[in-house]
Amino acid sequence: MQTVTRIQEEVRLALHEDIGQGDLSASLIPNNQYASASIICRDSAIMCGQAWLNEVFNQLDSEVSVDWKVQEGDQIAPNTLLCMLHGKAQSLLTGERTALNFLQTLMGTATAVNRYVNELALHGKTKLLDTRKTLPGLRLAQKYAVRIGGGVNHRIGLFDAILIKENHIMAAGSLENAVTRAKNQYPDTFIEVEVENIAELTTALALPVDRIMLDNFALADIYQAVNLAQGKIPLEVSGNVTFEQLAQLSETGVDFISTGAITKHLYAIDLSMRFTLEKNNA
Repeated sequence: MQTVTRIQEEVRLALHEDIGQGDLSASLIPNNQYASASIICRDSAIMCGQAWLNEVFNQLDSEVSVDWKVQEGDQIAPNTLLCMLHGKAQSLLTGERTALNFLQTLMGTATAVNRYVNELALHGKTKLLDTRKTLPGLRLAQKYAVRIGGGVNHRIGLFDAILIKENHIMAAGSLENAVTRAKNQYPDTFIEVEVENIAELTTALALPVDRIMLDNFALADIYQAVNLAQGKIPLEVSGNVTFEQLAQLSETGVDFISTGAITKHLYAIDLSMRFTLEKNNA
């Protein structure tokens, strides 16, 4: 779960990375020079990341005001004014890149997710899941963006759910052994198992698990898997899923599709900040 404290820490680290010991370029501007700035979105996008931009300027200069013209989660048309800022020119200049970096990344994530979700909705009731393939240090932020885009979060990390994959099964001796140990050690924890063929699926269906992941199944095998499961245990399709495959996959009746593409194959949304200096300085 993304918290205010987590956002503060992400912004703190990002600002330190960019500013270091000080913004040399902004120091050329008089400290009493005030300005207004507008942030424009040049692409069609989903609005996401307002709390991060707010926190950037809050940490730099709490006197900077931010006036949002759109709401989080809004569908944004190209050339839309997102917000207006007002404050010291130094503060606006120093925070510009960090603020836009957060916005372009989180809006890019939410927009990609929304595109996938809309496509799935045309062909069935399959839900879109994210993965752990996220930008280092920004997992919770991207997981938040997935929800804003209409997707569903998979496990956050290795600590909040169990996913038993091929190597876990090999190390445990069998799928049955791995699931038994999981239930004994973590009886109240969500357990998912990965299977690679119909035979493994048949075994998994007889075990006390919460979800089964079909790893790189052929389309015909997914149909067979859905028929075998009969809705008793939710099924998740995973493995190099592309946007072009969504329609066919959703039509199989599978419960979930997970893909890392929505968080790692990012198109950063095109944003720009435009300044207007005030004639009467404070």
